[in-house]
Amino acid sequence: MALIKTSNPALGKDTFNDFANTALDDATHAGHMTLSGTVNKTGVLLVCTMATAAWTWHQFTRTRQFDDVAALVLTGVLMGFVVAMITIFKKDWSPITAPIYAALEGLALGGLSAVTEMHYPGIGIQAVSLTFGTLFVLLFLYRTGVIKVTEKLRLGIIAATGGIAAFYLIEIVMGLFGSGVHFAAINGSGALGIGFSVVVVGVAALNLVLDFDFIEQGIAVGAPKYMEWYGAFGIMVTLIWLYLEILRLLSKARSRN
Repeated sequence: MALIKTSNPALGKDTFNDFANTALDDATHAGHMTLSGTVNKTGVLLVCTMATAAWTWHQFTRTRQFDDVAALVLTGVLMGFVVAMITIFKKDWSPITAPIYAALEGLALGGLSAVTEMHYPGIGIQAVSLTFGTLFVLLFLYRTGVIKVTEKLRLGIIAATGGIAAFYLIEIVMGLFGSGVHFAAINGSGALGIGFSVVVVGVAALNLVLDFDFIEQGIAVGAPKYMEWYGAFGIMVTLIWLYLEILRLLSKARSRN
């Protein structure tokens, strides 16, 4: 997600290792990663995501038929994954690939959000508000030192995130073979299902803290300027996961009414 470690796959522990000893020698070339630059790039990626999400949302509301946006959602999910992998392995391409990733994910998020909104009116704005609220609260707690990123905290969040990823993978594989019924309770709106979603939302939120720490250390070692885009990309990966988990949690809670 050790000197620099995070459970976010986009922000792995070796990301800045190659820069630590060479950054000072490159000071006169392209400049260094800065906090303000990373924040600005994150803003650009958010705009890209919201723009395409709004477009897909509009496409759905014209007919209120998921089939009309299914291709857009599938394209966003699959191509977004491909572009994310390219970005992770070709970090110097991130000024180009990060905005593309954000736009593709927006296609998927817009469609999924619109469908959920049709069943539970108002849930979209609630999920967006909670996502950004969580981001700002955790950023405040991190900057004020209330939450300190210790090695134990890192390992705990990484282990929890890995466990959740493994669970989702097993669920997908078993679902392909018609065994999804075994996860009905966890995916349902009962106490177990809601409790599971609360835990997952908490873990996703804590990944933001690791991402903040990762970016701060990247700035400290003088990473290249293009790493601002890569750091913003990493934040977006976590925010998108957090938003989807919050949307899922709210859906479970609303379905109980």
